[in-house]
Amino acid sequence: MAVTVSSHLSRPIPASIQRKPVRYSPTSTTLLHIPHSYTKLRLVLRKSLAQQQSPTESVDVKQLVDFLYDDLPHLFDEQGIDRSMYDERVQFRDPITKHDTIDGYLFNIKMLKVLFQPDFHLHSVRQTGPYEITTRWTMVMKFVLLPWKPELVFTGMSIMGINPRTQKFCSHMDIWDSIENNEYFSLEGLVDVLKQLRIYKTPDLDTPKYLILKRTANYEVRKYAPFLVVESKGDKLSGSSGFNNITGYIFGRNSSSEKIPMTTPVFTQASDDNLSDVSIQIVLPLDKDFNSLPAPNVEEVKIRKAEGGIAAVKKFSGKPTEEVVRSKEKELRVALLKDGLNSEKGCLLARYNDPRTSAFVMRNEVLIWLNDFTLE
Repeated sequence: MAVTVSSHLSRPIPASIQRKPVRYSPTSTTLLHIPHSYTKLRLVLRKSLAQQQSPTESVDVKQLVDFLYDDLPHLFDEQGIDRSMYDERVQFRDPITKHDTIDGYLFNIKMLKVLFQPDFHLHSVRQTGPYEITTRWTMVMKFVLLPWKPELVFTGMSIMGINPRTQKFCSHMDIWDSIENNEYFSLEGLVDVLKQLRIYKTPDLDTPKYLILKRTANYEVRKYAPFLVVESKGDKLSGSSGFNNITGYIFGRNSSSEKIPMTTPVFTQASDDNLSDVSIQIVLPLDKDFNSLPAPNVEEVKIRKAEGGIAAVKKFSGKPTEEVVRSKEKELRVALLKDGLNSEKGCLLARYNDPRTSAFVMRNEVLIWLNDFTLE
């Protein structure tokens, strides 16, 4: 669980070559780097619990695991979590927030609901010790007090300590994937929050759905749902060759002269190591069905269903020149290699904005498909 900041949402991506299905397991050991502070915080928690336990007391941890699966999805809705399953003196900690009572814990949840629009997704709940349960979650929040409503994304784990005497939760420690120092008060955690307040201009248009599985300091890992694209041959990642062909299709140059609403982003995809075999793509509206779409009038234009899957994504602003895009692709691939992730050849560039948009607020992304991704 996360009572301060993490992620769940939706957005886009394509794939112009047939790929093997990607395995995604929400419960097995991840290949991504786990902060060192995770182990340290667990030792602190277990030492505290050892002082409370009695050899004659046992806890039905499975029942509590089932409880959390049912209860945590209500974290930010009208029902809320069941406070009766927490000690009155419950210790809550995340990198920038702490409370020592259930009232303070619930106040923190209420404050987040007022200042943000939290979208919480629970990935897994599992026993990790005699009196310990660890959850993994994603949460996305919009800071509604700022005019541009920035999106704050946090993913991580929560270590839930169980009081064997009361059979209730007595502690809750959050670990964010995006920082190393997760101990309160973490300046690194505060900087991580402030960095996410910057302006990115994302058009209010239809776009493919995705769930952010993990956000690190350098990239996000997203799970994309399948979607449809109209595509044509391109020249380079930052180029626009073929763009007129695919916009012509959605503007009515098709077998039924049907005009199709514009979406975001525009993708260019390179399917080889040299980033030279390029196609340019527009995502079709999510309510469109492959069999009901009109046929293109131009031979170079194709309609295709993209599989979706798991992708690592690096976001950046500024004009996406070829030099910049290739540099971002290399940075992302180095980070994936460091974290032991198995990536595919090629990459995609996602451009969300009109070229006339101010470079400072432009939203661009480089995406690389992953194989056999697992999430602990």
